[in-house]
Amino acid sequence: TPKDSHVAIEFGAEGIGLCRTEHMFFEADRLTVMREMIFAENEADRAASLERLLPMQRADFTELFQIMEGRPVCIRLLDPPLHEFLPADRSGLRDLAEALSLPLSRVTERVEQLSEYNPMLGLRGVRLGITVPEIYEMQARAIFEAAIDSGVDASPEIMIPLVSACREVELVKARIDAAAAAVRVERGQSFSYSLGVMVETPRAALRAGEIAAYSQFLSFGTNDLTQMTYGLSRDDAGRFMSRYVQKQVFLEDPFHVLDTDGVGELLQLGAERARKAHPDVTISICGEHGGNPESIAFSRAHGFDYVSCSPFRVPSARLAAAQLAIQEETAYSGAQ
Repeated sequence: TPKDSHVAIEFGAEGIGLCRTEHMFFEADRLTVMREMIFAENEADRAASLERLLPMQRADFTELFQIMEGRPVCIRLLDPPLHEFLPADRSGLRDLAEALSLPLSRVTERVEQLSEYNPMLGLRGVRLGITVPEIYEMQARAIFEAAIDSGVDASPEIMIPLVSACREVELVKARIDAAAAAVRVERGQSFSYSLGVMVETPRAALRAGEIAAYSQFLSFGTNDLTQMTYGLSRDDAGRFMSRYVQKQVFLEDPFHVLDTDGVGELLQLGAERARKAHPDVTISICGEHGGNPESIAFSRAHGFDYVSCSPFRVPSARLAAAQLAIQEETAYSGAQ
């Protein structure tokens, strides 16, 4: 968010490694329009709702680009499942029915239709972008128009979440490139952008060579990658994690300290295969692991380009990186 961006700059961040666009939809005025889009009966109605969301997104991105003054800004396209934008309790359903002028039964039915047994492995991320492509098209257009309106050399980075197959990237890339071409023609101005993938499924890490052929950067989302590699739920693991660490099943909670053996091997394999296919691809770690000294040491050892973390962890991350750089310099001088 703009507020976070100011904090990050003050703490010495060199850019934004992850802008979560879903947070922009949860404000009251936008949430209503988002819900209208979810309840749209046809493509035309859905497009009308997205047309109302477009200027809101564009204004957000314009402000973000201006705050960052040309620093890298990596924007993740919408990631969570649509049901997260809908109320779950009876009172909320009644309020929504009133706001949308719909029968309560219709609202309840739609919410039930969108419910999933395991939503974090369901219709979210790139799957949503392929199933309802108008959402990603709107976001891409908002990003490109903001890049022009901002008055700075924004060069945005657009990140596709939850990829597991190369074809997913091909499909989304085609629509984003088309949106860019349309904005250039309409505005009569040129701009640059890069397209990349958030690698957070084990399959994406293993097939990183194929995926990198269509990507300028790969950002390893270690939170979800850890969850899927271990088969652990981040939300539920706390019930037994302390016992596991106590009995040394795990030396550390893998959601707090990067597992450099299991998850790390996937990161290493993914990076090697991506660079073999695309030597200039940018590779990073994204998530709370990115602020840990152990993760930064791993990233340096394997030639990753950068790490990203929450704004308040930037100082400790910079300190860890500086200490590692000094250690390497000292070791190099001693070797001479």
